[in-house]
Amino acid sequence: MNNDLRERREAAELSQAELAAAVDVTRQTINAIERERYDPSLELAFALAEHFGCRIEDIFTPE
Repeated sequence: MNNDLRERREAAELSQAELAAAVDVTRQTINAIERERYDPSLELAFALAEHFGCRIEDIFTPE
């Protein structure tokens, strides 16, 4: 699954660790999602969308 999480995080001037703390996961999880090596659970996808004030589909798109 493609995503623009890194761009959104950097635009918000957040580190991976800060974003991870905000959505209650590890920094490594954020890194893996940004590198498109891990697809988040639906719960995590909702948490990320809520954090950035957008819809899941705005962050994540099917390949």
